[in-house]
Amino acid sequence: MVGVPDGQAPAVRRAPAGSPLLSLALATMMDGVDAHSGAVYLLAADEPVLEMAVMAGLPRAFAAPWERVGLSAPIPVAEAVRERRLIWVPGDEEMARRYPRVSVVLPYPFALAALPVATEAAVYGAVFVTWPGSHPHELSDREREHLTAACERLAVRLARAAEESRPVLPEPDLLAAPPTGGVAGTLGSIEAARMVARLPYGLCSLDLHGRIAFGNAAAAELIGVPVSRLLGTQLWATVPWLNDPVYEDRYRAALISQQPTSFLALRPPGEWLSFRLYPSTTGLSVRVSRARGVSEMGRALPRAGGSPSRLVTISQVLTLAGALTQAVTVQDVVQLVADEIVPAVGGQALVVLGSRAGRLHVLGHRGYADPHIVERFDGMPLSEPTPGAHALNSGVPAFFESREELERLYPIRHTAPDGFAAWAYLPLIASGRPVGTVVLAYPEPRVFAADEKAVLSSLGGLIALALERALLYDAKHQLAHGLQAALLPPSLPPLPGIDTAARYLPSTRGMDIGGDFYDLVQSGGLAAAVIGDVQGHNVTAAGLMGQIRTAVRAYTTVGQAPEEVMRSTNRLLIDLGSDLFASCLYLRLDPVRGRAVMARAGHPPPLLRRPDGRVRVLDLAGGPLLGIDASATYPTTEVDLAPGSVLALYTDGLVESPGADIEDALAVLGRRLCEAGDRPLDELADVLVGHEAGTEERIDDVALLLLRARGAG
Repeated sequence: MVGVPDGQAPAVRRAPAGSPLLSLALATMMDGVDAHSGAVYLLAADEPVLEMAVMAGLPRAFAAPWERVGLSAPIPVAEAVRERRLIWVPGDEEMARRYPRVSVVLPYPFALAALPVATEAAVYGAVFVTWPGSHPHELSDREREHLTAACERLAVRLARAAEESRPVLPEPDLLAAPPTGGVAGTLGSIEAARMVARLPYGLCSLDLHGRIAFGNAAAAELIGVPVSRLLGTQLWATVPWLNDPVYEDRYRAALISQQPTSFLALRPPGEWLSFRLYPSTTGLSVRVSRARGVSEMGRALPRAGGSPSRLVTISQVLTLAGALTQAVTVQDVVQLVADEIVPAVGGQALVVLGSRAGRLHVLGHRGYADPHIVERFDGMPLSEPTPGAHALNSGVPAFFESREELERLYPIRHTAPDGFAAWAYLPLIASGRPVGTVVLAYPEPRVFAADEKAVLSSLGGLIALALERALLYDAKHQLAHGLQAALLPPSLPPLPGIDTAARYLPSTRGMDIGGDFYDLVQSGGLAAAVIGDVQGHNVTAAGLMGQIRTAVRAYTTVGQAPEEVMRSTNRLLIDLGSDLFASCLYLRLDPVRGRAVMARAGHPPPLLRRPDGRVRVLDLAGGPLLGIDASATYPTTEVDLAPGSVLALYTDGLVESPGADIEDALAVLGRRLCEAGDRPLDELADVLVGHEAGTEERIDDVALLLLRARGAG
């Protein structure tokens, strides 16, 4: 079609419709293949979305989650449009495997075909039709040809309507006539009504919406509600003790599968009733009778007013989804799944697999007595014939109900018995690509029903999003720490007459990387120490910190005096044109004379512990922060550094915190230095940062550099 990009036709204008084009086409299509339900979708006018225009054979509420379908959605009608071909799903097992989102909502035995409604030039929409679960596993050539031809004819009609500017609108759904209500005599002949009335069990007739169109006196007596109150209503909406999703689920199962279903319900206080549902394409007939011999099985039956028996309840799913939003690291995700999902689905052990550089990697595991059984798969090529690698490569879940089944398909597992008897391998698909695989192990052989497969596969989607986010976080965390480690000295060089120790703690906010730095420089008989803090906790601050550290080393090496080192570094920072400022404290050390010359640029004052244990704050003269004033000067102060003295240089993250007074914090730091100052420097460093190291939330980086004078020896 001229002017339509990507082969998509513009949706026809929304205006009053003429003849029921879509309804007639859908009815003809279904009649030709004996389908019992179906729907036509039209492509939206201004977005890549399919909108349901008409549905037949079942209430539209059954397909409510798919009233509007994005073309990228993982469901059959969208895939039919994307791939421009017929999509065939022969039953609930295949639906659970390929389309778990559909199977979670409709976990019933039925077959489905979806086709695009398209000409060679443009796409106008899509169609799906369904059959009962008894349909043959393969779609016959006659059915395939009839459906394809019908969709092609519909596409031609829609193309002609678009060319002639004839609008096509959503049309009334094709369902049975609404209930007329009345009494037993509405069944037909009077004799037929008398016959039904004489039966010892209850009979009800339900339309496709589940509303009661007829009920005999026996049904009303058994249920305990007059016929007049039942007519035109739904059983589960009218009868309080039938208001349970399990019972409504049986009605939906009967209509979709077109197979009889049944359930037992407890009418208070203690009478069990049996409900047998016989479906057709126009509604259901329900037989109600007293149940016999249910005392032994009562414990397993749903109780009136109780919660439905489900593999994973809605509340559990919501709890899991909420918890997964708080999982930060990969190990958080592993632990959460082990705590929340594995017990809920009856599992006993868990493995989370990922891939890197073409190899399988074990990201975490729980529940295995011998960890080596799992870890032996770490680093295995993805080309190896293992179920974990296959699920990750293919994106298709796999369920093994016994060890024999697993080992028959994957002989490599003969060499790795793990003590379990059934497994579910769930690919974790996020952003359209596999990010890993979750392996759930069960202690006993297990039959995985279609609805269980669908639920597990859908839970895999929740886990995948959390794992993708956690993998990105861990990668960012490793990058940040790698960059920080590269910018800080890997070790402190030995200085004559001086013992040294240092600590660095990153902020817990931002990228866990910041502008705090320290360094020791020894060149040509000169020894210097420097500590500083570039504002910010990001890559820019870290990069600028690296430039400042390099500049200080260079200016020290060429022999500049302390005040000149500070002035030169200040001018460099201004010349770089950065919007960031930096504080800095620079010391030129002379252990032979027992002296230190210091220059300060807006940095917190150092602490000096004298050999007798007294500690004082060195209130040094200084200049403004680096990067503010190109003409700034930085006066120096000379300090005694007798043998046994300890200088503590630090950044403000060690003494500043919200709501705390800086003077009080300095006093606390001074007391710690006084009390622990005689310990080895590494122990002293741990004491001084001990409180901050154990803090889960640090709003700033912390750097600490300790210098202890030994004397000239």
